[in-house]
Amino acid sequence: MLRRILEHKRQEVAEREAVIPLAELMAQAFDSPPPRDFTAAVTRRRMESATREPLKAIAEIKRASPSAGLIRESLDVAELAVSYREAGASAISVLTDGRFFKGSLKDIATARGAIDLPVLRKEFIVSPYQIYESRAHRADAILLIVAALDASQLVDFYSLATSLSLHPLVEVHTLAELETAKKAGATLIGINNRNLATLETSVDTTFALLPYLPPKAVVVSESGISRPEDVRRLTEASVDAILVGEALLSSPDPGGRLRELLLDANG
Repeated sequence: MLRRILEHKRQEVAEREAVIPLAELMAQAFDSPPPRDFTAAVTRRRMESATREPLKAIAEIKRASPSAGLIRESLDVAELAVSYREAGASAISVLTDGRFFKGSLKDIATARGAIDLPVLRKEFIVSPYQIYESRAHRADAILLIVAALDASQLVDFYSLATSLSLHPLVEVHTLAELETAKKAGATLIGINNRNLATLETSVDTTFALLPYLPPKAVVVSESGISRPEDVRRLTEASVDAILVGEALLSSPDPGGRLRELLLDANG
């Protein structure tokens, strides 16, 4: 599945660059307003007596996925973003892939314009073009998937993103991928509980990798998070944030479901 998505994504990027040349896109990126601080928003800070702030939540906006199929085709992006913010989300994740997730770049600006929270562009980044594109469309952070990049690409893309004041969330699933992320200098690390080859999920992936993270890393546990006991375990393990999508969007009231998860986590 990952191979299929990446093959399509490279073709898609080439087609978009034929319409809007890189030089024009770069000019748009440099004219965009400064990004919001995504990293600070999802970091659980130390408080008195070595306690930590409550678990943070990155709430996702997406209509479909390869694993779940159509989840919520008809949704109001602005309304959903406001609902998430009111429920206690610290940041918003927006799927922009069209073919597999039925998303759009327009969803970023719509979500960002409706709320004051930072917005992550969740996408399969395979080209520097998409990084400039993210900045031009007012994303505050981007996802860099180690499984989709070679080591040199990861270093180059990470450097480009930070030079544009974008916050790179570097996603890993295995110990080998984590080592690659660490060598690239990543400090904001997402642990994907979903195996992108099989699409199976297990929150145990996060717990298996936690001992190998850099001491000051900001850690986001992604995918497969829906059970109260998993949320509580992640909170106790000092994970900074959870990224939740399907568990919210499959509910009749996504904002209400997020509120329940955070109550389970933080009491």
